[in-house]
Amino acid sequence: MYAKNFATKPMNLQEHKTKRRRGVVLTSTGIQRLQEAIISWEVIKNQGYRLTLEELSRQINISTKTLTRLWSLSKGVDQKTLKLCFSAFNLKLREEDYTVLNGENKTEALDFLSKYSYTPKDNSSQFSTYKIENYWSYPDGPIALDSPLYIDRPPIEEVVYREITRPGCVIRIRAPRQMGKSSLVLRLLAFANRKRYRTVNVNCYQIDDHCLTDLNKLLRCLCWKIAQQLDIEPNLDNEWDEEIGYKLSCSFYLQKYILQQSDSPIVLVLSDVDRFFDYPHITQEFFALLRSWCEEARQNQNWQKLRLVVVYSTEQYISLDINRSPFNIGLPIRLNEFTQTQVEDLARKYELDWSPDQESAQLMSLVGGHPALIQLALYHLASCTLTLQDLIREAIANGGIYRHHLWRHWIKLQSNPHLVKTYTELVTQPGSLTLDPVDAYKLESLGLICFEGDRILPRCELYRTYFKKQLYTTMV
Repeated sequence: MYAKNFATKPMNLQEHKTKRRRGVVLTSTGIQRLQEAIISWEVIKNQGYRLTLEELSRQINISTKTLTRLWSLSKGVDQKTLKLCFSAFNLKLREEDYTVLNGENKTEALDFLSKYSYTPKDNSSQFSTYKIENYWSYPDGPIALDSPLYIDRPPIEEVVYREITRPGCVIRIRAPRQMGKSSLVLRLLAFANRKRYRTVNVNCYQIDDHCLTDLNKLLRCLCWKIAQQLDIEPNLDNEWDEEIGYKLSCSFYLQKYILQQSDSPIVLVLSDVDRFFDYPHITQEFFALLRSWCEEARQNQNWQKLRLVVVYSTEQYISLDINRSPFNIGLPIRLNEFTQTQVEDLARKYELDWSPDQESAQLMSLVGGHPALIQLALYHLASCTLTLQDLIREAIANGGIYRHHLWRHWIKLQSNPHLVKTYTELVTQPGSLTLDPVDAYKLESLGLICFEGDRILPRCELYRTYFKKQLYTTMV
């Protein structure tokens, strides 16, 4: 190790003062420790945003030129520089963190960096950092901001970022489950925080059941959550006047009490509002209230501070009257499936060595570009628990890794006998069918069909095979 060689070479005091030793580089252990410490600092101290090269330079108190040398591994740095880098993020430099620069060590470190690279942020439009320990985490739920596994679906991200800057805007993000709504919301909130907006994210599944049968309780609960997330004393008893009506009390509370206290826009995300669909009276009253806020924003500056994002799954549409859309104002966002290029990009992020247009085509012939199904397949392939051929064979035979996903759809489909009959005809026919528009609307809302021009088909071969078998077994 360099530290031992340094101790054995005599050097007079003058030489020690005037000559700085270079040639030390980080080992893969040192790179990983430092990167994890920087990312943790960014999450805790910088709201999860990457530091630019200049910001990192100021934090460590070394030049950007030296930092570039450190990250590129093209040249060594001295031990003092490494100590500064580590101590800036509350780490102590250890012997295993660095070594003398030579061909073998440089190759090892570069191999590590090619897999786990940390690059200081130099583009404000990027909102993700890299967290090594979550690199191959099981794909269950939204993709974290610091994960490299998020795939942009242009122009969606750009459109929602631009729209959220408009005074009084409303954005509707609606799609079947597991299409990436929550992952997109995380990035939208990160963008809003970057703009120094204040943000509130209310998950409607956190609201107690008894509030969904009483409009007054629901609105008070909502206002309390908004105030709490904004660090404002709720003060509901003093600000709420039930005599003027629940919706008017709620509107006055937000306008005169919440919005008036904020100098910056407030982004309010209401996630999983499809939970309300089982309560028709609440649904009608609640969405009517949201519409009134949107209309107020056209003429009232206080209401223009509110930027509303409503997120809901479409599965519950099968229980709704098609002529009574729950919410039809604002910018509608539809999440598309992955393209083959995007699937191959994601496979590279999982470090799968795929040939162009080959393995991706095989996987997509089974599940199309469904984001959740693609992610789940790549996770298992990257973890070496299955080969692609085994995955496809088991999925067709019994559902394989997709069993729970398919079972959830099967239960939802069985709740509507008429749709069962319609879908049976669709999956047993070799071609496509002409469906009643209402049936087509509900099956698309469930995520079970796709459109190819005028043709209506099962969404993917996996669905056709699985549901054909299930429906046949049920009929027998």
